[in-house]
Amino acid sequence: MPDASHDLPLDLDLQSLRIVRAIADTGSITGAADSLGYSQPAISQHVRRLEQRLGVAVVERVGRGVRLTEAGRVLAKHAPTVALAVDAAAEELAQLRGLRTGVVRLVAFPSASPVIVPRLIAALAASHPGLTLTFVEAEPPEAVEAIREDRADIALTFSYPGDRDDPHRSSARGLSVRSAGRDDLMLVLPSGHGAVGDLAELADETWIAGCPRCRGHLLELCERAGFAPRIGFETDNVAAVEGLVAQGIGVATLPRMAVESFPLLPGIVTAPLPAAEARRLHVVTAQGAERVPSLGAALDALGAVLAASR
Repeated sequence: MPDASHDLPLDLDLQSLRIVRAIADTGSITGAADSLGYSQPAISQHVRRLEQRLGVAVVERVGRGVRLTEAGRVLAKHAPTVALAVDAAAEELAQLRGLRTGVVRLVAFPSASPVIVPRLIAALAASHPGLTLTFVEAEPPEAVEAIREDRADIALTFSYPGDRDDPHRSSARGLSVRSAGRDDLMLVLPSGHGAVGDLAELADETWIAGCPRCRGHLLELCERAGFAPRIGFETDNVAAVEGLVAQGIGVATLPRMAVESFPLLPGIVTAPLPAAEARRLHVVTAQGAERVPSLGAALDALGAVLAASR
């Protein structure tokens, strides 16, 4: 007996999926209209026609607003994958016509901004001058979410060994996560400080902590060395960390990439921690992103830049 579900007239189009996704992202018809550049009545009419074609409700009224029905959530979930496939097809056809254009949306953690991102932009400008790279800073959890919500194409992220809140596990399920090497962790000490053979020798020092993820790793690092650090200051500003250390106010750990992003101030010395403590770098994309020519080119260039930085 044939399966009657195959006879359902599922009349879908990419624009409808984008509209449903925009409603999911903004939480309203008005928000979706603003984000897509349409009028609110036009979005409402499009949704009504979509529901008529599908024979099922996509949105439902909740007070003065709307929310997606189960059917709407299904459409929103698949919208980024479908959009990526269509973009891949369009770009491959464009390549066949000899076009070399495209926009790649990159999101990366702050210390990559002055070290990796400028080199990537320069490399792409030299090899693919028709490509445009946009860039937004974000810590790893937000960067992974940007890929999932189709607000970015490529995310450069990091995680620490033993990270109890690693953003590359459940939150990245269904995405592509590629290993991209490591970024060594450095001790940052006043220049008059003697050599440190064991981290436990710094148990009585005042520590400077950084972002929540970096602070969490500092606590775990010191715990393994047998002490709880006395954290006196917290800042994500590399220059501020170096300024505090140079004045003998505290000690800190910084990733090598962060140290290289700012000229080392007088009065500071650095020493690498064991390679096992390095943070791991990751490149996160939607599955199959490399099939889109512009994204494939950007991924290749990013890989080359990261390899050169090591």
